[in-house]
Amino acid sequence: MTSRSSFGLPLAALPLALSVAGAQAQTTPPQLRETVVTATRVVQPLMDVVADVTVVDREAIERSGAVAVADVLARLPGVELARNGGAASVTGVFVRGAEPRFTAVFIDGVRVDSQSTGGATWNALPLAQIDRIELVRGPAAAVYGSDAMGGVVQIFTRKGEGAFAPSVSVGAGSHGLRQVQAGFSGSSGTIDYALSAADERSTGFDSQPGSNPDRDGHHNRSATARLGWQINPAHRLDATALSSRVNAQYDGYVPGDDDRSFHHLNTLGLTWQARWTDSYQTRVSASRGRDRYDSAPYSYLTETTVTSYLFHNEWRQGAHLFTAALERREDELDNVSTTPAISGRHQDALALGYGWVAGAHALQLNLRHDRDSEFGDKGTGSAAYAYSFAPGWRATASAGTAFRAPTLYQRFSVYGVPSLKPESGRNVEVGLRYAHQGTAYGLVAYRNLVSDLINYVPGSGPCANGMGEYAGCYANVARARYSGVTLSAARRVAGVHLSASLDLQSPRDLDTGLQLVRRAKRHASLAADTRVGEWLLGAELKLSGARFNDTANTQRLGGYGLVNLHASTPLAPDWSLLLRIDNLGDKDYATVRGYATPGRTLYAGLKWAPR
Repeated sequence: MTSRSSFGLPLAALPLALSVAGAQAQTTPPQLRETVVTATRVVQPLMDVVADVTVVDREAIERSGAVAVADVLARLPGVELARNGGAASVTGVFVRGAEPRFTAVFIDGVRVDSQSTGGATWNALPLAQIDRIELVRGPAAAVYGSDAMGGVVQIFTRKGEGAFAPSVSVGAGSHGLRQVQAGFSGSSGTIDYALSAADERSTGFDSQPGSNPDRDGHHNRSATARLGWQINPAHRLDATALSSRVNAQYDGYVPGDDDRSFHHLNTLGLTWQARWTDSYQTRVSASRGRDRYDSAPYSYLTETTVTSYLFHNEWRQGAHLFTAALERREDELDNVSTTPAISGRHQDALALGYGWVAGAHALQLNLRHDRDSEFGDKGTGSAAYAYSFAPGWRATASAGTAFRAPTLYQRFSVYGVPSLKPESGRNVEVGLRYAHQGTAYGLVAYRNLVSDLINYVPGSGPCANGMGEYAGCYANVARARYSGVTLSAARRVAGVHLSASLDLQSPRDLDTGLQLVRRAKRHASLAADTRVGEWLLGAELKLSGARFNDTANTQRLGGYGLVNLHASTPLAPDWSLLLRIDNLGDKDYATVRGYATPGRTLYAGLKWAPR
């Protein structure tokens, strides 16, 4: 790709930037009481977690100026994205180079998935409704079952606490972007509540300049509701709901048509938590996630419903934590090209866990057995150990197995094969981390081997109904290796917070020896922020090496470097202002061949939140 400007930085300079950040800078120390739940489905202090976890809070999300969840994640170590145009277009997220369908996604504990494409529909996840994101890198199938082969993303909406607190925010930016969000939260006696709604519109830009010259805009509407009831000190009920509707324009096969996609994402969850003794507590939940897609003027309807039931038990005895869970997952697919009589399945599972934290040592063991109504039994396990061998220093090692069940579309569409086997993975990783008084360094090396990888094979057949012999079928035909090293460093110098990360990875097809599509061998970021008076000023540099758009590695996508700037300040006790410039150098690049990216964009947001 060519550049709209002369801006560019060599990727080779990143190791130097990392060493400078590590030697001269210092970040704000993490809160000692900060907890995470995604790593093991148990609330844990972040400092006790052995897994490779990153937490993003609402303040960081707002400061990022991002318009989509995938953009927030792409700023984190080990994460890349590929997108067919604007923020509302088809988006893939790669965690440690793994396939997008290999990342399990939850919203307030509700699993969301598409049994058509496999994985979450990232462009339908409403960023305006999100209060916190937890990212676990590496397989977690021994905890979550199918899908968690590359990582887990857990999204949390706002929970009410304290006095009644309303908030309103508005924003405007390039490409006709307009955003408005309003909500309130709080608690009264034993009841806590939160309600929020958002509307986002954009006239968009021409996502395919070479084939259909028009602007591809979008309109997103979303809402969340959360209600909690602390029945007594030992028992609590929580109910959550989310709705997201996306109307996005895209370029189809006929120039001049007003092609549109309609994504509807809905989640419902109900949880009862009970503490029976000081040592024993349980959690019972029922949830449903629904992902619906349709298009116009040429209709293609597909709808996935994932219903889950969980009975989770925790027993603590000193430094020991034992967990046992029974879980049932029911998948349903309504698709115009699947066999109506066999469009559903269920999985029943038993999961066991053991955790131990004592002094310098931490151990986490997990075993899980899943029984699928179609392909039978699948067992997974993981073991992780951490040793704090010196003040501030911690070494970790882990190993685990994982799987992803074939989607219902891969098995029962006109291109499907009912006899497909689950994709299976084996992962090992080691890590070394240092954290002391805000200074942080990190190194994680990993290797994830996947067998029975499912690919679409053109010209193969026959498929489920015999129609696929000409077009092709899905098949377990590949093996893949996702291996790499992630380096990170952060410190503070002279009032400036610096952080940097560098990913060196090799996502490779083991049968052909070629690089897997749309993933770079190297990508990195460097960020700095400081306060000047009442202003918080920040800059970030994002670098990515070259990738390939096809499995034969003949369609090269050039590397790129992007500079983003942000500034925020309180205007009054209850008002704040956010300004942001993305892609300052107006770099012309692509993450998917033939699809444009936004170029330089400006954003200004105003928020009212009485304290």
